[in-house]
Parts: sequence; C-alpha cells; structure tokens
Amino acid sequence: MPSLLLARGHQISTVPEVPLVINSEVFAGAAISRTSAALGLLKSIGAGPDITKVKASRKLRAGKGKLRGRRHRQRRGPLIVYNPLEDGKELALAFRNIAGVESCSVFALNLLQLAPGGHLGRFIIWTSSAFKALDEIYGSTTHPSLLKKDFLLPSSIVSQADIGRLINSSEIQTVIRAAKGEARTKRAGVQKKNPLHNKQVLLRLNPYAAAYSKDKLGSKGLNAGKPERVTGIFSTTLKED
Repeated sequence: MPSLLLARGHQISTVPEVPLVINSEVFAGAAISRTSAALGLLKSIGAGPDITKVKASRKLRAGKGKLRGRRHRQRRGPLIVYNPLEDGKELALAFRNIAGVESCSVFALNLLQLAPGGHLGRFIIWTSSAFKALDEIYGSTTHPSLLKKDFLLPSSIVSQADIGRLINSSEIQTVIRAAKGEARTKRAGVQKKNPLHNKQVLLRLNPYAAAYSKDKLGSKGLNAGKPERVTGIFSTTLKED
C-alpha cells in the first residue's frame, strides 16, 4: 500500500506503481553487474529520490556505540527481492555498495528486512521471476505450497474488520434486543466526598443540618448566660430506679 510506504518515510512519488515489479530480462546475462548500472536502473524506475534521502540521512551516532563499530546511523532504502535461479547472484554484488539498498533472495525472505523495527511499509522492488515464485513457495489459500509440505496461506476469518461499522449496520441493529435497565448507568467507582466540607453530601446525610445552620443552634448557648439550677423534682426523678 502506498500509504504505508509514505508513512514510513519512503520517497515514492515518482514510482509508477506499488508493488514495483521489474522484468527479469533486464538482469539477463549479468547486464546489471556493476554499481553504476544498478544505480542507473534505480533512477530510471523512479527510486532516485529515495536513495538521495537515504544518503542525506547518514549521521554520527550519539553515545558509546561509536566505540563499538556503529559510528553512523542512516535510513533504510529499497529492498531488492530476486530469484537467484533465474536472475543470477551477480545482482546482489551490484546493489550492495549503494547506501540503504539491500538485496534478498525470494527463497530466504528476512522479516527484519521486510519490516525493519516491526513496522510495515518497506519499499520493495521485485523481479518478475521472484514475484512468480511466491506462488510456488507459499501457495495460496486453496492450493498448497510446492516447497513447504501441506502449507496453505491463512485465510481471513472476517472480511470486515471494522467492529464499529458492523455493530451500527442496519442488518445487526434490526435484530438485536433493546438494552435492559435504565438508560443511565451507575459509575462503578465514585470519589468519596467529605460531608464536613461538602454541603450537598451533608444535607443528604442530615436534612436538619440546613435549619441547624440557619438558626445557629450550635452557638446559642454562648450568649444565654449561666444555666438554671436543677430543681429538686428533677433530681429525685433522675435517681429513681
């Protein structure tokens, strides 16, 4: 997908199509055996801007990696996938000295080269013989592989992976039952509020708190003077069994 390649940073605006497949007749008879010929081929198919971007991205590494044989960092360029049985092995010698360009046999595809860092979107250039060999190596969803015993490509379980679109579709909405209970759901975790500081919580616990505060019943005893002495009747009543 061109969007994945652009998101990864590859310059493919001049590339005619993705995936990019080159006719294997170009490599017949070791026609591409020198770096200059390989560089001219890449520029002719529109991969020149991507190579220029990789060459300009070469920078000195920060940290102690400079002392361990990894002085420079640079971006990844195109990956050339070829068929060594038809295209020949000289192809890899021609592309190996171009900055950022890697080559790989179709019979030994490397996941670290196809998706460096675990991110999809590597700019891959296929030869026509390597592209045809994919059906023999991996087979299809119905026909097994010729090189791997009883190997079939996994088929997708669902054709539409957008769950939100499936749930909101008219076919599902017409058969599902209405939701039970109230429309408003109670939150599972609610923050506990202090009634001494929150007036609404205080009134919920003690409805008389508003009148108590309005009449200032708690502070009336301060200005009332000395309390009256207890009468003798009250004392005898208090001491009764």
